[in-house]
Amino acid sequence: MLSKSEIDALDRQVARVHAATGVRVVAAEIGKADTYDELPWKAFALGVSLAALTVVGADTVRPYWHTPHSTLLSAIIPLGAGAVAALLAIFVPAFGRLFLHAARCEVEVGQYAQALFLRRELFKTPNRDAILILVSRFERRVHILPDTGLHGTIGDVECHTVIERMRPALREARIADALQAGLLALEELLVRTGYKRASGAENEPPDSLIEEKGA
Repeated sequence: MLSKSEIDALDRQVARVHAATGVRVVAAEIGKADTYDELPWKAFALGVSLAALTVVGADTVRPYWHTPHSTLLSAIIPLGAGAVAALLAIFVPAFGRLFLHAARCEVEVGQYAQALFLRRELFKTPNRDAILILVSRFERRVHILPDTGLHGTIGDVECHTVIERMRPALREARIADALQAGLLALEELLVRTGYKRASGAENEPPDSLIEEKGA
């Protein structure tokens, strides 16, 4: 989770974007967008396969190694290696991500962002001009979700540009720095496109950072 100083800095930046543009920008950080139950099984299968190949190769090279317990060991070693790989996929995020397809990441993070947008009722702005910027730690993915009132200002190309500004920090798991870069890029984009403050937006308090464990 982010430190209090990091959260305070992000809240201040959200407030600056809100004051400059009137847009309700909501920053969110989650642990994981989905449980990905298949990852340990994929790791288990890989561990078993590699260990079984190693055992077979060893038996081929040194057939006289056979002992009364060779058959039992030939079963235990692959299963043990598979179990270790499955545990690594669960408890070591970097290892678990090796078995996760990039397209699956994008879908799950996008669906979580949409659910969060609806759950927090971010659509309840006068001009439907809220925007959610969500970072998921496990997937190391960003999803930016503008409401319908911003579709003429912020499209897929603009969202991609903002995300590219965030990638260097995100690759190093510096979540606060990634969000800072994204918020700054959003502010620059809105100012550059001449987005005007919605009537009454100055009376709406800015949102605090959302932190959730996720799936």
